[in-house]
Amino acid sequence: MIAAILAAMISQTTSHQGVQAHAEDAPGPFTDLRSDTVTLPTAAMYERMRHAALGDDGLDGDPTARELEALAARTFGKEAGLYVPTATMGNLLAVLTQVPRQGQVAMEATAHMFLTERGGATLGAVAYLGIPGTAGEMDLSGLKQALLRSNALRTELVCMETTHVNAGGAVLSLAHMRAVRDLAHGAGARVHIDGARIFNAAVALQVAPDAVAGFADTVSICLSKGLSAPAGAVLVGPAETLSRARQLRKMLGGTQRQIGILAATGLEAIETMPKRLAQDHAMANQLGAALRAVLPDQIGLTGPATNIIFVELPDDVPESAAWARELQKHGVLIRPWGQRRIRLVTHRHINSASIAAAAAGFEKAASELLG
Repeated sequence: MIAAILAAMISQTTSHQGVQAHAEDAPGPFTDLRSDTVTLPTAAMYERMRHAALGDDGLDGDPTARELEALAARTFGKEAGLYVPTATMGNLLAVLTQVPRQGQVAMEATAHMFLTERGGATLGAVAYLGIPGTAGEMDLSGLKQALLRSNALRTELVCMETTHVNAGGAVLSLAHMRAVRDLAHGAGARVHIDGARIFNAAVALQVAPDAVAGFADTVSICLSKGLSAPAGAVLVGPAETLSRARQLRKMLGGTQRQIGILAATGLEAIETMPKRLAQDHAMANQLGAALRAVLPDQIGLTGPATNIIFVELPDDVPESAAWARELQKHGVLIRPWGQRRIRLVTHRHINSASIAAAAAGFEKAASELLG
């Protein structure tokens, strides 16, 4: 069924490649800053979908999915890879394969895995522990305490997130990552990186992706954010761990038959898209400067460190939901991130014209909401 639907998508989109190209160059009716997940596949991705070699990934394997898994493993310096529907499943498989029942997983207290995904821990009877941190980097003394053997739960896995979404797209320093890895391994625990935007981190640090991934045993990589694939993620790590993850993926319903149609877009994403992520970071800097020029001083802006900006709303102005409604009237889509925060994310469909439109929209919204 999925193959038939995607084939129809390919046929329909191929006949409108002019529209697709236009979407990359112009903001369209809305300037969409809600997330880099709104990115559309490139023309090259659609073409690779058309010619992808296919097989049953639940039986003898899909050749294109296996090619993607091997490419991701090589890119991040790991033995093996596993294509999964989402990075959320990739993170969960990393936990289920490396943490025994009644084990503990430690991570920074505002990490995406802790705030959004820890419900999955109920499937493995494990506990997630949030450790206070700064700019996404967990306090190392707190981590040391979590790793001490005691009568409490034993910390079996330590997780890092880079870039760190709730810290405004912050990039963990390599020195911090090395310290976390050394503490964890010294205590007999393993390390996982939630690397949904790990390519953004590598670009910001000006290092190869495996230089970031080298401080962890397993890494999950999302393909459908700034890399612009329509779906999918890859979990990479030791071959033995990934073999077990493949078994668990089937138990979770993550085996996807002729999934090479989508895996083909992942190949294109990893091979060609990381080199343009610096443009997204530049657009975020341009957006931050434009907003500072039109917003009142009492409204704060974070960073940006990469492609994410948070607008911080003080208590005496309308809440984020009101801003979302008002901005939509002026052609700008944003995402409330709690009552007092607005998240803005740049991506390949955001250009200088988009930035100008966003700044104009914020200026009009501020005038309406603040009087």
